[in-house]
Amino acid sequence: MNNSIGILKFQPVFQYRIWGGEKLKNVLQKEYSETHIGESWEISGVKGGETAVLEGPLKGAILPDLIARYKSDLVGQNCYKKYGNEFPILIKFIDADAPLSVQVHPDDALAKERHNSLGKNEMWYIMDADKDACLLIGFTEDLNKVNFEAHVNRGDLLPLLNKIKVKKGESYYLPAGRVHAIGKGVLLAEIQQTSDVTYRVFDYNRVDKKTGKQRELHVQESIDAIDFSPVEKYQTTYERTPNQSNPMIDTPFFKTNYISSNEMLTLTYNLGNSFKIFICTDGLALLKTPNQELTIKKGETVLLPANEEQLTVVPQGTVELLEVAY
Repeated sequence: MNNSIGILKFQPVFQYRIWGGEKLKNVLQKEYSETHIGESWEISGVKGGETAVLEGPLKGAILPDLIARYKSDLVGQNCYKKYGNEFPILIKFIDADAPLSVQVHPDDALAKERHNSLGKNEMWYIMDADKDACLLIGFTEDLNKVNFEAHVNRGDLLPLLNKIKVKKGESYYLPAGRVHAIGKGVLLAEIQQTSDVTYRVFDYNRVDKKTGKQRELHVQESIDAIDFSPVEKYQTTYERTPNQSNPMIDTPFFKTNYISSNEMLTLTYNLGNSFKIFICTDGLALLKTPNQELTIKKGETVLLPANEEQLTVVPQGTVELLEVAY
Protein backbone atom coordinates (compact mmCIF):
# COMPACT_ATOMS: atom_id res chain seq x y z
CA MET A 1 0.00 0.00 0.00
CA ASN A 2 1.33 3.43 -0.99
CA ASN A 3 0.90 5.77 1.98
CA SER A 4 0.80 9.34 0.68
CA ILE A 5 3.47 11.29 2.55
CA GLY A 6 4.48 14.02 0.13
CA ILE A 7 7.61 16.12 -0.19
CA LEU A 8 8.80 17.17 3.28
CA LYS A 9 10.50 20.42 4.25
CA PHE A 10 11.84 20.68 7.81
CA GLN A 11 12.48 23.46 10.29
CA PRO A 12 16.27 23.67 10.59
CA VAL A 13 17.99 23.19 13.94
CA PHE A 14 20.55 25.97 14.43
CA GLN A 15 23.77 25.21 16.28
CA TYR A 16 26.02 27.70 18.08
CA ARG A 17 29.65 27.24 17.23
CA ILE A 18 32.70 29.16 18.45
CA TRP A 19 33.62 29.72 14.78
CA GLY A 20 30.15 30.54 13.44
CA GLY A 21 29.40 33.70 11.44
CA GLU A 22 26.47 35.43 9.74
CA LYS A 23 26.36 33.85 6.26
CA LEU A 24 23.63 31.37 7.16
CA LYS A 25 21.46 34.41 7.83
CA ASN A 26 22.81 36.87 5.25
CA VAL A 27 23.49 34.51 2.33
CA LEU A 28 21.07 31.62 2.92
CA GLN A 29 18.29 33.73 4.51
CA LYS A 30 18.01 31.62 7.65
CA GLU A 31 15.96 33.18 10.43
CA TYR A 32 17.37 33.19 13.95
CA SER A 33 18.31 35.77 16.59
CA GLU A 34 21.44 34.20 18.11
CA THR A 35 25.02 35.03 17.14
CA HIS A 36 27.83 32.66 16.10
CA ILE A 37 25.47 30.18 14.47
CA GLY A 38 27.83 27.91 12.57
CA GLU A 39 25.56 25.06 11.49
CA SER A 40 22.03 24.73 10.15
CA TRP A 41 20.91 21.12 10.49
CA GLU A 42 18.48 20.73 7.60
CA ILE A 43 17.44 17.09 7.92
CA SER A 44 18.45 15.38 11.14
CA GLY A 45 17.58 12.35 13.20
CA VAL A 46 20.39 13.01 15.72
CA LYS A 47 19.04 12.53 19.24
CA GLY A 48 18.37 15.95 20.75
CA GLY A 49 18.74 17.62 17.35
CA GLU A 50 15.85 16.10 15.40
CA THR A 51 14.28 18.25 12.70
CA ALA A 52 10.50 18.66 12.59
CA VAL A 53 8.28 19.09 9.51
CA LEU A 54 7.82 22.79 8.75
CA GLU A 55 4.45 22.84 7.02
CA GLY A 56 1.54 20.77 5.73
CA PRO A 57 -0.54 18.03 7.39
CA LEU A 58 2.53 16.52 9.10
CA LYS A 59 3.72 19.85 10.54
CA GLY A 60 5.61 19.39 13.81
CA ALA A 61 6.36 15.68 13.37
CA ILE A 62 10.03 14.84 13.96
CA LEU A 63 11.97 12.65 11.57
CA PRO A 64 12.33 9.49 13.74
CA ASP A 65 8.57 9.48 14.42
CA LEU A 66 7.86 9.78 10.71
CA ILE A 67 10.06 6.76 10.01
CA ALA A 68 8.34 4.78 12.78
CA ARG A 69 4.99 5.63 11.18
CA TYR A 70 5.76 5.21 7.46
CA LYS A 71 8.73 2.81 7.59
CA SER A 72 10.03 1.75 4.16
CA ASP A 73 7.46 3.95 2.40
CA LEU A 74 9.49 6.90 3.65
CA VAL A 75 13.10 5.70 3.61
CA GLY A 76 13.11 2.67 1.28
CA GLN A 77 13.28 -1.06 1.86
CA ASN A 78 17.04 -1.51 2.14
CA CYS A 79 17.47 1.52 4.37
CA TYR A 80 14.69 0.47 6.74
CA LYS A 81 16.00 -3.07 6.90
CA LYS A 82 19.46 -1.86 7.96
CA TYR A 83 18.68 1.18 10.11
CA GLY A 84 15.10 0.74 11.31
CA ASN A 85 13.76 4.02 12.69
CA GLU A 86 17.20 5.68 12.58
CA PHE A 87 17.71 8.04 9.64
CA PRO A 88 21.21 7.34 8.27
CA ILE A 89 22.08 10.78 6.86
CA LEU A 90 22.51 14.24 8.37
CA ILE A 91 22.35 17.31 6.11
CA LYS A 92 23.94 20.59 7.21
CA PHE A 93 24.94 24.00 5.98
CA ILE A 94 28.16 25.19 7.63
CA ASP A 95 29.44 28.79 7.86
CA ALA A 96 33.05 29.11 9.04
CA ASP A 97 33.78 32.69 10.09
CA ALA A 98 36.92 31.31 11.77
CA PRO A 99 38.76 28.02 11.22
CA LEU A 100 37.20 24.86 12.59
CA SER A 101 39.32 22.68 14.83
CA VAL A 102 41.65 20.15 13.24
CA GLN A 103 39.65 16.98 13.76
CA VAL A 104 38.89 13.43 12.76
CA HIS A 105 35.85 11.15 12.96
CA PRO A 106 35.75 7.43 13.79
CA ASP A 107 34.50 4.78 11.39
CA ASP A 108 31.43 2.64 12.05
CA ALA A 109 33.25 -0.05 14.01
CA LEU A 110 35.11 2.30 16.36
CA ALA A 111 32.09 4.60 16.80
CA LYS A 112 29.90 1.62 17.66
CA GLU A 113 32.43 0.32 20.18
CA ARG A 114 33.07 3.66 21.88
CA HIS A 115 29.82 5.61 21.49
CA ASN A 116 27.13 3.18 20.27
CA SER A 117 26.92 5.48 17.26
CA LEU A 118 27.39 5.39 13.53
CA GLY A 119 30.74 6.54 12.20
CA LYS A 120 31.08 9.72 10.21
CA ASN A 121 31.91 9.59 6.53
CA GLU A 122 31.04 12.92 4.96
CA MET A 123 31.25 15.09 1.86
CA TRP A 124 31.42 18.84 1.34
CA TYR A 125 30.08 20.99 -1.48
CA ILE A 126 31.53 24.51 -1.52
CA MET A 127 28.70 27.04 -1.89
CA ASP A 128 30.79 30.16 -1.32
CA ALA A 129 34.41 30.90 -0.45
CA ASP A 130 36.17 34.16 0.40
CA LYS A 131 39.37 34.97 -1.46
CA ASP A 132 42.16 32.63 -0.29
CA ALA A 133 39.73 30.50 1.77
CA CYS A 134 41.14 27.02 2.36
CA LEU A 135 40.47 23.54 3.63
CA LEU A 136 42.97 21.46 5.57
CA ILE A 137 42.82 17.79 4.54
CA GLY A 138 45.32 15.02 5.17
CA PHE A 139 49.07 15.20 5.68
CA THR A 140 51.93 16.59 3.59
CA GLU A 141 54.27 13.78 4.67
CA ASP A 142 54.08 10.23 5.96
CA LEU A 143 53.03 10.11 9.60
CA ASN A 144 52.28 7.33 12.05
CA LYS A 145 50.73 7.16 15.49
CA VAL A 146 53.99 7.95 17.29
CA ASN A 147 55.22 10.94 15.33
CA PHE A 148 51.69 12.32 14.91
CA GLU A 149 51.28 12.47 18.68
CA ALA A 150 54.73 14.03 19.02
CA HIS A 151 53.81 16.81 16.55
CA VAL A 152 50.53 17.47 18.38
CA ASN A 153 52.32 17.70 21.73
CA ARG A 154 54.91 20.10 20.30
CA GLY A 155 52.19 22.25 18.73
CA ASP A 156 53.61 22.02 15.21
CA LEU A 157 50.95 19.90 13.48
CA LEU A 158 49.45 22.65 11.28
CA PRO A 159 52.37 22.90 8.80
CA LEU A 160 52.03 19.16 8.15
CA LEU A 161 48.43 19.45 6.91
CA ASN A 162 47.57 19.86 3.22
CA LYS A 163 46.24 23.37 2.64
CA ILE A 164 43.80 23.40 -0.28
CA LYS A 165 42.50 26.69 -1.68
CA VAL A 166 38.85 26.27 -2.62
CA LYS A 167 36.20 27.89 -4.76
CA LYS A 168 32.46 27.59 -5.31
CA GLY A 169 31.30 24.35 -6.90
CA GLU A 170 34.12 22.15 -5.66
CA SER A 171 33.39 18.95 -3.77
CA TYR A 172 35.44 16.89 -1.31
CA TYR A 173 34.77 13.46 0.18
CA LEU A 174 36.08 12.91 3.73
CA PRO A 175 36.05 9.25 4.72
CA ALA A 176 36.12 8.46 8.42
CA GLY A 177 39.71 8.56 9.65
CA ARG A 178 40.89 11.46 7.49
CA VAL A 179 42.16 14.45 9.46
CA HIS A 180 40.60 17.73 8.27
CA ALA A 181 39.47 21.25 9.07
CA ILE A 182 37.30 23.83 7.31
CA GLY A 183 39.06 27.17 7.01
CA LYS A 184 37.82 30.71 7.60
CA GLY A 185 35.54 32.12 4.91
CA VAL A 186 34.01 28.87 3.64
CA LEU A 187 30.25 28.29 3.31
CA LEU A 188 29.39 24.72 2.42
CA ALA A 189 26.76 22.00 2.34
CA GLU A 190 27.70 18.88 4.28
CA ILE A 191 26.28 15.42 3.68
CA GLN A 192 27.28 12.93 6.36
CA GLN A 193 26.30 9.86 8.28
CA THR A 194 24.06 10.51 11.25
CA SER A 195 26.72 11.04 13.88
CA ASP A 196 27.85 13.90 16.08
CA VAL A 197 31.13 12.27 17.18
CA THR A 198 34.19 14.47 16.59
CA TYR A 199 37.72 14.08 17.94
CA ARG A 200 39.51 17.44 18.09
CA VAL A 201 43.29 17.34 17.87
CA PHE A 202 44.04 21.09 17.64
CA ASP A 203 41.83 24.11 18.32
CA TYR A 204 44.15 27.13 18.00
CA ASN A 205 44.32 27.49 21.81
CA ARG A 206 41.21 29.69 21.65
CA VAL A 207 38.71 30.34 24.42
CA ASP A 208 34.97 29.86 23.94
CA LYS A 209 33.26 33.10 24.97
CA LYS A 210 30.23 31.16 26.18
CA THR A 211 32.17 29.01 28.63
CA GLY A 212 35.31 31.07 29.23
CA LYS A 213 37.33 27.90 28.63
CA GLN A 214 39.24 26.22 25.84
CA ARG A 215 37.35 23.40 24.18
CA GLU A 216 38.28 19.83 25.03
CA LEU A 217 40.79 18.02 22.84
CA HIS A 218 40.67 14.28 22.10
CA VAL A 219 44.21 13.48 21.02
CA GLN A 220 44.38 9.99 22.51
CA GLU A 221 40.96 9.05 21.16
CA SER A 222 41.94 10.31 17.70
CA ILE A 223 45.09 8.23 17.34
CA ASP A 224 43.26 4.95 16.79
CA ALA A 225 40.71 6.67 14.55
CA ILE A 226 43.15 8.23 12.06
CA ASP A 227 43.92 6.58 8.75
CA PHE A 228 47.57 7.48 8.07
CA SER A 229 47.57 5.97 4.56
CA PRO A 230 48.90 8.35 1.86
CA VAL A 231 46.27 9.96 -0.40
CA GLU A 232 47.00 11.20 -3.92
CA LYS A 233 43.85 13.25 -4.53
CA TYR A 234 41.38 14.94 -2.22
CA GLN A 235 39.00 16.78 -4.54
CA THR A 236 36.05 14.94 -6.07
CA THR A 237 35.72 15.59 -9.79
CA TYR A 238 32.34 15.27 -11.50
CA GLU A 239 30.53 16.17 -14.71
CA ARG A 240 28.31 19.26 -14.76
CA THR A 241 26.18 18.49 -17.81
CA PRO A 242 23.07 20.73 -17.69
CA ASN A 243 19.54 19.40 -17.31
CA GLN A 244 20.42 15.95 -16.05
CA SER A 245 21.55 14.20 -12.88
CA ASN A 246 25.38 13.93 -12.76
CA PRO A 247 26.95 11.36 -10.39
CA MET A 248 29.35 12.85 -7.82
CA ILE A 249 29.82 10.35 -4.98
CA ASP A 250 28.76 6.72 -4.62
CA THR A 251 29.58 5.23 -1.21
CA PRO A 252 28.05 2.55 1.04
CA PHE A 253 26.72 5.42 3.21
CA PHE A 254 25.16 7.79 0.68
CA LYS A 255 25.10 8.64 -3.01
CA THR A 256 25.14 12.22 -4.31
CA ASN A 257 24.39 13.64 -7.75
CA TYR A 258 24.71 17.19 -9.09
CA ILE A 259 21.92 18.89 -11.06
CA SER A 260 22.06 22.26 -12.80
CA SER A 261 18.92 22.92 -14.80
CA ASN A 262 17.38 25.84 -16.68
CA GLU A 263 14.50 23.86 -18.16
CA MET A 264 11.83 21.50 -16.86
CA LEU A 265 13.41 18.21 -15.77
CA THR A 266 11.55 15.02 -14.83
CA LEU A 267 13.38 12.56 -12.57
CA THR A 268 12.09 8.96 -12.39
CA TYR A 269 12.92 6.53 -9.58
CA ASN A 270 12.47 2.87 -8.72
CA LEU A 271 9.54 2.68 -6.33
CA GLY A 272 10.60 1.87 -2.77
CA ASN A 273 14.33 1.96 -3.52
CA SER A 274 15.45 4.95 -1.41
CA PHE A 275 14.38 8.37 -0.20
CA LYS A 276 15.84 11.32 -2.09
CA ILE A 277 17.10 14.55 -0.53
CA PHE A 278 17.37 17.72 -2.58
CA ILE A 279 19.69 20.47 -1.33
CA CYS A 280 19.33 23.75 -3.22
CA THR A 281 22.75 25.36 -3.54
CA ASP A 282 21.67 28.13 -5.92
CA GLY A 283 18.57 29.48 -7.61
CA LEU A 284 14.88 28.66 -7.23
CA ALA A 285 12.61 25.93 -8.54
CA LEU A 286 9.15 24.47 -8.26
CA LEU A 287 9.13 20.76 -7.33
CA LYS A 288 6.12 18.77 -8.52
CA THR A 289 4.80 15.28 -7.84
CA PRO A 290 1.43 14.02 -9.11
CA ASN A 291 -0.16 15.22 -5.86
CA GLN A 292 1.91 18.20 -4.72
CA GLU A 293 3.80 21.35 -5.67
CA LEU A 294 6.44 22.96 -3.45
CA THR A 295 9.12 25.61 -4.00
CA ILE A 296 12.76 25.21 -3.07
CA LYS A 297 15.31 28.02 -3.06
CA LYS A 298 18.99 28.49 -2.28
CA GLY A 299 19.64 27.35 1.29
CA GLU A 300 16.65 25.01 1.52
CA THR A 301 16.48 21.21 1.66
CA VAL A 302 13.60 18.79 1.10
CA LEU A 303 13.02 15.06 1.51
CA LEU A 304 11.24 13.04 -1.18
CA PRO A 305 9.84 9.76 0.23
CA ALA A 306 10.86 6.43 -1.28
CA ASN A 307 7.28 5.75 -2.39
CA GLU A 308 7.35 8.63 -4.88
CA GLU A 309 8.26 7.42 -8.38
CA GLN A 310 8.63 10.77 -10.09
CA LEU A 311 9.66 14.35 -9.41
CA THR A 312 9.48 17.24 -11.87
CA VAL A 313 11.83 20.18 -11.35
CA VAL A 314 10.63 23.47 -12.87
CA PRO A 315 13.46 26.02 -12.53
CA GLN A 316 12.83 29.72 -12.22
CA GLY A 317 15.90 30.69 -14.22
CA THR A 318 18.71 28.25 -13.37
CA VAL A 319 18.64 26.07 -10.27
CA GLU A 320 21.45 24.00 -8.75
CA LEU A 321 20.59 20.97 -6.63
CA LEU A 322 22.43 18.19 -4.86
CA GLU A 323 20.42 14.95 -5.06
CA VAL A 324 21.20 12.56 -2.20
CA ALA A 325 20.06 8.97 -1.63
CA TYR A 326 21.00 6.05 0.58
